[in-house]
Amino acid sequence: MEKDTNRKEKALSAISLKSFILVSVMLLIILALSGAMSYFIPQGKFSYDENGAIIPNTFVLGQVKGIEIWRVITAPFRVFAGEDSLTIIMISIFLLVMAGIFNVMEKTQGVHVLIKRCVTAFSHRKRLVLCIAIFVFMLFGSFFGMFEELVTLLPIVMIFMLSLRYDTLTGLGVCMLSACFGFSAAITNPFSVGLAAEVAGVAVYEGVWLRLVFFALIFAVLCAFILLHTKKITANPQKSLTYDIDREKLLTLNFNASEQNPNEAKLFKTYAIFFGIELIILILIASIRAISGYAIPILAATFLIGGIISGLIVCENKKQVFIWFGKGALGMLPAVFMIMLATSVKLVLDESQIIDTIMNWAITTLSGQNKFVCVLLIYLLILFLQIFIGSASAKIMLIMPIIMPICTALGISPATVILTYCIADGFTDMILPTNPVLLIGLSMANVSYGKWIKWTWLLQLIILALTVLILLFAVAINY
Repeated sequence: MEKDTNRKEKALSAISLKSFILVSVMLLIILALSGAMSYFIPQGKFSYDENGAIIPNTFVLGQVKGIEIWRVITAPFRVFAGEDSLTIIMISIFLLVMAGIFNVMEKTQGVHVLIKRCVTAFSHRKRLVLCIAIFVFMLFGSFFGMFEELVTLLPIVMIFMLSLRYDTLTGLGVCMLSACFGFSAAITNPFSVGLAAEVAGVAVYEGVWLRLVFFALIFAVLCAFILLHTKKITANPQKSLTYDIDREKLLTLNFNASEQNPNEAKLFKTYAIFFGIELIILILIASIRAISGYAIPILAATFLIGGIISGLIVCENKKQVFIWFGKGALGMLPAVFMIMLATSVKLVLDESQIIDTIMNWAITTLSGQNKFVCVLLIYLLILFLQIFIGSASAKIMLIMPIIMPICTALGISPATVILTYCIADGFTDMILPTNPVLLIGLSMANVSYGKWIKWTWLLQLIILALTVLILLFAVAINY
């Protein structure tokens, strides 16, 4: 009996060994390839201004000089001493806090009560609820640039979908895919549209009509994808790629809408207030530009404080709350190692000094091309940088000041360049194993990277085709 209990506990609160090994091996291969590139691509260096933007015509080509092997091997640990160290530490803390607090909620039956109320209210309008949830998550991403922050809601969304007799993948799609696709189909996203418009010297609302059309198209595609998926698994639940782990999660959750809990009112009130406060904090972060850059530490701190206080209120054994928190956080430690591997790829390329060489080749290739080819090349350049530089703002400051004059000379409008950047910046975050948010989401859901790709590859191909057509249309109409 004890063995069975441990198995069930692991299903909701820990990363499976298979998922950990698969993603880690993949990241190690990418890390090794990044180091190997330095033995074939010569070093090079641009000069940069005080804002981190490339100064045109300052590129100096060096020699081929392979990076020392010890640097590649130690990169996952040296990232904590690099320029991205604070970001890595905060993301890791954020993940561990979330895992710990949701484990407390699970053990105190808080999750059970919240989901029970939601199921009672929405079980007869399931498809409508799916579409509304997708729309809301996309809006947060598109208007406010929120993506990582919305992962805080993933466990609740995921368990809600399971309680509606859907699956874990539906929860990931409704929460994580929607937030990411909304971020990419940006309308006023301050971290992409806003900053790019500022660099280009145009108003944020210039060309907004096509971005609205694009948002609507992406929303329609994503809704169709998720609704078709839910229709398939409703007809035959065993067709779900996560059928086995979902059965274990439901056993652990032991959900029964008719079951009465004597502390239900207290649990619901406590955790409803907790999530209500977190929602207000999310809105404040989205609305106040001055604190938006501190979203992760703010959410980690408020989740930790609010979650522990809520647990202490609803649990008689106060010591047990901290034990549950520690076990939940411990179950997510492997995800921290995967984040270390993912961010070490950029460190190796920086130390190899070959990114500027690739950038110079791309910029040289852009010159002299026709408008259609130029826009597609910019698209590919940003897609390439996306593998190594996750920050939207960092990529804008890096390349926009230099590609904008080239595009202007070719007659490509700033609105088209901004649209190209936004489209290329985000969608692949849901494919690339070097993206920490994807690793966090899959880790929390206990879904392997292989299953995720198997589920989303066709959607990504459709999105790729749609984005290329939108860009070609923009150029054709002189948007």
